[in-house]
Amino acid sequence: MELKRDIYRKLLAWKSKSNHKVLELEGARQVGKTYILDKFAKKEYKSHLYINMIGSSGKDFLQCLETAASWEPGKKREKNPVYRAFQLYDPDFSDCEDLVIVIDEIQESSAVYSKIREFARDFKAHFIVTGSYLGKTREKEYFLSAGDTEVLTMTTLTFPEFLDAFHKRGLYEAIDLYGGSDHAGYEELKSYFHIYLQIGGYPEVVTTYLESRSIPDCEAMISNLIQIFVKESSRYFDSPLELEMFEKIFSSIAATLLKEKKGTPDLTTDLTKIIFKEESGRITKKMTNYAVSWLFLSHQIGYCSMSVDCSNLDIVDNCRYYFNDLGVAGYFLKLTGEPLSIIEGVLCENFVYLELVRRIRKQEIAGQVPWFAIDKKTSGELDFYVRSRIDNMDYGLEVKRGKNRANTANALLERGKLDFVYQLKNTYGGIADRRYSVPLYLCGRIPFNLGKK
Repeated sequence: MELKRDIYRKLLAWKSKSNHKVLELEGARQVGKTYILDKFAKKEYKSHLYINMIGSSGKDFLQCLETAASWEPGKKREKNPVYRAFQLYDPDFSDCEDLVIVIDEIQESSAVYSKIREFARDFKAHFIVTGSYLGKTREKEYFLSAGDTEVLTMTTLTFPEFLDAFHKRGLYEAIDLYGGSDHAGYEELKSYFHIYLQIGGYPEVVTTYLESRSIPDCEAMISNLIQIFVKESSRYFDSPLELEMFEKIFSSIAATLLKEKKGTPDLTTDLTKIIFKEESGRITKKMTNYAVSWLFLSHQIGYCSMSVDCSNLDIVDNCRYYFNDLGVAGYFLKLTGEPLSIIEGVLCENFVYLELVRRIRKQEIAGQVPWFAIDKKTSGELDFYVRSRIDNMDYGLEVKRGKNRANTANALLERGKLDFVYQLKNTYGGIADRRYSVPLYLCGRIPFNLGKK
């Protein structure tokens, strides 16, 4: 069963550009990178080459590269050994704009990764490099000329993509944000959102649900994906103790989200204290920092920063973690034994975080990561604070479960710290002055241009 992915349009946009940059496609393991690139290469180009640096094709290409680069005193040097390597790899190789070369799991070879500048400058063919563990390429032997690449990030299925699998995306895009449509439509979308909160968006998990309609089957698949990630990560770590930390860090992140405490300026120390008692000496801050960085670079977790008094210029970086997939988040949240109603509330907040990450990538809102905010006057906390890059206005987002009131958001609005407030609820929606109630599952559609109206 094929799942439609929005990133295909971005791949087409990259192909149409004249800057001839190498495309670096990032994303977690099993989000569908290889599948979408295979489809793109076969449909949009007359010919393509696929090289997997973790398989036999990668070993063969490395041998070709070594042969092409070899030199003996007294003999002429090869003018373009990389070009020659492709000729050795494929006797029918012909460099042209109708050829795309996809190099998968490129993090396995610093020698190939360091050739990206030559791919961009010395070839007519288009190049795409990708891998699930590109954090490896941050090491010093990997050379990358940043000006020669364009980076795209592929995530697990978004909620609109999830709805597409059930032929409900049209309803999502057409329904009124503020309750003006038939209530049956809202209830239908809410039912799909409840499923999405539980299983997330990994393609294999979504396909499992489409085939079985079984949440337990999906949870088993999520558990398997987590175990595979941990085992595959072992190739990049020397210490077994560091490897053991992964699941403990996941669980610790779940615990910090459930505690709903304010962000800390030292996340690493905070997690270290949760994972092990400080006096045990088994886990150091350095080890925790390295493992957390690996999870971040592997697109398993993301950061959230803190704004003081809803100021876009008073930001404390990286004060909170969130998961990059709701299915994985739910897996570790459930291990805590907390009531499902509490877990669902945390998942809703994580959902909004991921939607804001996408709006940052679209350059609609400020920041490198989403922000939450604290109100020093009341000691209250705002779930998310947004400075729009469209109208330069300040927006507060409150993720409300049940009948809780957005007291902090309303106080900040009344004192002029915010221009508009979005209350993301399970209701149908409504508008009252500068307060906008929107169904939670529609937060990906909320506009940040209200100041231009």
